[in-house]
Amino acid sequence: MFRICGIGVIIGLISAIPPGPARSAEQWPQRTVRLIVPFGAGSGPDFAGRLFADRLSERWKQPVVVENRPGADGLIGTATFVNLRDDHVLLFSAAAPLSVLPVLQEKLPFDPARDVMPISAAADTFGAVAVSASLQIGSLAELVTLARARPGQINYHALPGAFPILFAGFAKSAGLEMVYVSYRETTAAVLDLAEGRIQVMLATLPPLLPQVNAGKVRLLAVTNKLRAPIMPTVPPANEAGFPALTYESIAGFFGSRDLPSERRDRISVDIRSVAAEKGIGERLAAVGQVARGSTPAAFATAIEEQRIQISSIARLVGTKPAQ
Repeated sequence: MFRICGIGVIIGLISAIPPGPARSAEQWPQRTVRLIVPFGAGSGPDFAGRLFADRLSERWKQPVVVENRPGADGLIGTATFVNLRDDHVLLFSAAAPLSVLPVLQEKLPFDPARDVMPISAAADTFGAVAVSASLQIGSLAELVTLARARPGQINYHALPGAFPILFAGFAKSAGLEMVYVSYRETTAAVLDLAEGRIQVMLATLPPLLPQVNAGKVRLLAVTNKLRAPIMPTVPPANEAGFPALTYESIAGFFGSRDLPSERRDRISVDIRSVAAEKGIGERLAAVGQVARGSTPAAFATAIEEQRIQISSIARLVGTKPAQ
């Protein structure tokens, strides 16, 4: 014989059932995660972002799909991400759109401090000062000596973003008069460097490596504080006596301003776990990058330090934000 239970007893019985994974309101992700990369396919951030996306997909049991939105030094993709305001969309980007663009442009379609939340660093790309082998020099000191002896006769190119400001600051601090040459495509600039049509270039390692291996381009120094595993004989600029060329090209994950702090911290832990994997470090090192995980606070601090550095150099060389 059955008795009809009171409503309070039924509620008590239901509440005693432990919630399964599908019942938890905090479960995330619940569907495909889109990862916006504001740079082109094959770029340094794109390579690192796809590596992390594959590993995070395994951890989260949901697809993590990379979407390239290149243009305007990362501005287009970052603005696209900000406007989506979707809790299943993350941004994977170099820090430059948040640290360099505010220095170069008076108005942006987003507020870097409000609209984009740092989650974790993921990778550093090595920058390098490269010269045409035809110059027959092998150090930054020799480049300075040559440029001083030939004012206005040395042509150089620097990849968009922080590098033009960084190199201009180096030239000014060393008392050099060099001629900047603009290019639409990195590939064309590297080819001209290899053939001696320009003499110096400041760029990330990946596009330079084929011509370095071919013997047509020489690396004088890396901008990072540590040596690149793929080129261990090339000194950091500060070690070579030119700290004005020190710059860390950091990239990582960002969320929207609505991202709950608990979820941000959990995602950060997952990213740091992926960054610590040996296979990730080896694959990044092979293309001139190094894995670098961090807490949200440490990532935010690194971005702010980068912004302060670029702002200081911009004032030194007289760079004014475009209106």
